[in-house]
Amino acid sequence: MSKLRIAGIISESVVDGPGVRYTIFTQGCPHNCEGCHNPQTHDFEGGYFADTDDLFDEMMADPLIRGVTLSGGEPFEQPRPLAELAARVHAAGKDVIAYSGYTYEELLDKSHKEPAIMDLLLNTDTLIDGQFVREQMDLELKFRGSANQRVIDVKRSLEKGQAVTFEFE
Repeated sequence: MSKLRIAGIISESVVDGPGVRYTIFTQGCPHNCEGCHNPQTHDFEGGYFADTDDLFDEMMADPLIRGVTLSGGEPFEQPRPLAELAARVHAAGKDVIAYSGYTYEELLDKSHKEPAIMDLLLNTDTLIDGQFVREQMDLELKFRGSANQRVIDVKRSLEKGQAVTFEFE
């Protein structure tokens, strides 16, 4: 059991990754991207605390759920409880997508000071990285808001030592 500060959840989302997803909106974000879709998630003192066991149980009770999407706010500001939750999600045979305003490379660098960031990366299948840039907004992109954001296969990236990108089908 871990506590996680969240802004809310969507128990059956079809816009936060492929398939039906359980989406957790974390609370707290340092990026403050202009035009952010979720500005209510920026305040680190906002939202409410949720128990990761309760979130996991709720997700697992729905047979339609393909996986969990960690959105924000900035999920990598709370890496320890999310890494633990993501590991449980994987053990249950589901996948994990995480959004981050940090780039993959920035997360690797930050993981040297905060090892839980690496634990979360190791338990993430797909990372959508980079801040939202209003001038690069593109409504044709699948599951991302601006053209600078990358869709990264985390496992392959860690194996190759560099970001390996792909496009959702």
